[in-house]
Amino acid sequence: MPPEQEPLVRVRNLKKYFPIYKGALIQRHVGDIKAVDGVSFDIYKGETLGLVGETGSGKTTVGRTMTRLYEPTAGEVTLDGIDLFSLKSKELSQIRRRIAIIFQDPYASLNPRMTIGSIIAEPLEIHKIARGREKEERVNELLSMVGLGTYCVNRFPFEFSGGQRQRIGIARALAIHPDLIVCDEPISSLDVSIQAQVVNLLEKLQKQLGLTYLFIAHDLSMVRHISDRMAVMYLGKIMELADRDEIYLRPVHPYTQALMSAVPVPDPDFAMERKHIILEGDMPSPADPPVGCNFSTRCQYAKDICHEQDPEFREVKADHFVACHFAEDFL
Repeated sequence: MPPEQEPLVRVRNLKKYFPIYKGALIQRHVGDIKAVDGVSFDIYKGETLGLVGETGSGKTTVGRTMTRLYEPTAGEVTLDGIDLFSLKSKELSQIRRRIAIIFQDPYASLNPRMTIGSIIAEPLEIHKIARGREKEERVNELLSMVGLGTYCVNRFPFEFSGGQRQRIGIARALAIHPDLIVCDEPISSLDVSIQAQVVNLLEKLQKQLGLTYLFIAHDLSMVRHISDRMAVMYLGKIMELADRDEIYLRPVHPYTQALMSAVPVPDPDFAMERKHIILEGDMPSPADPPVGCNFSTRCQYAKDICHEQDPEFREVKADHFVACHFAEDFL
């Protein structure tokens, strides 16, 4: 991104710990699950930042903590310079109009007792954006924007497929005219053919409305398709952040290299030549992360310092950030 452009969203040293208690009658705080542990990144207006990583890496927790669905343990998130974590309930309700979220499960995220029209109209009513005839027209407009007709208004969620329900979820997110939409794995529970349709719809809406996305997913090929930049997470920390093509073609961090080696490619000759990196062992528990670098227990290049000192998340070349003691060796 151009250095003169100010980011829409700044995330600095974001942490979210879930406390662990023991004891039946008198509970004792015995530890924490460090779901997100010191994450920093920027999101610029009009771009899509892809956030990827293995299951359990903390991707979803980042999105939910940013939007204050989870209360943060520490850190700072600003939207156009406004500190979201310092806002009280009344101020927070006003700023929520600028942030929306699309959830992973299109079945669980829609109230089965409400009609589709009521589901989409609910944020309009809560934020007092539209009422009466204006509200009905806005609901119909939103349904049209996501490729559904006005026939949906009086129907219930169980009458629709997973892909249609996700379109309804997108329409609900768009209702408040948000500046930022957190897409929390919006395609992971859909069929492959439907995934492409939903991603194409998100891209179309972004161009049409000037939207900004944080796109959370574990499908690396789809993230490359939709994202401008990518951040790779592992065990609550960001390992690497750069332009999407830079990440795919010239990954620096050993974890990113392993992820990219597993992405299927259509060219069989290239697939045969490419080195596949097999990670040994499982991801450690976020309740007991390793000392030093979080990836040190599975890294084939780990040295003594990796098991002793947490690497700094630093810029190793223009707009390319890596958390590795020996990042320059992989450039």
